Amino acid sequence: MPASDVDPAFLEMLEGYGLTSAEILYRMPDHPALLQSFSWQFHDIAPDYPRLKRFLAHWEREVEAAIHSVRFSHARLVGRREIRTLTELGRLH
Repeated sequence: MPASDVDPAFLEMLEGYGLTSAEILYRMPDHPALLQSFSWQFHDIAPDYPRLKRFLAHWEREVEAAIHSVRFSHARLVGRREIRTLTELGRLH
């Protein structure tokens, strides 16, 4: 199968990307006593989390809401050790 036929999301998984879930608790300036929540799931690479860091930097620059806290979890969906190439599966008869 040519590399162009492989799903790009699968190739990212082989490179170490996994599913990251983030919950951001924040306060709006007009209601500072109210703590609100924003949840987001995306593919990112541990331990650097570049996509999460870019998003939080964007939030700090562009969004008026003040971040109270961020909780996140990460799970690799597939790794190279889980992929094996079979040369022969078996024979029937």
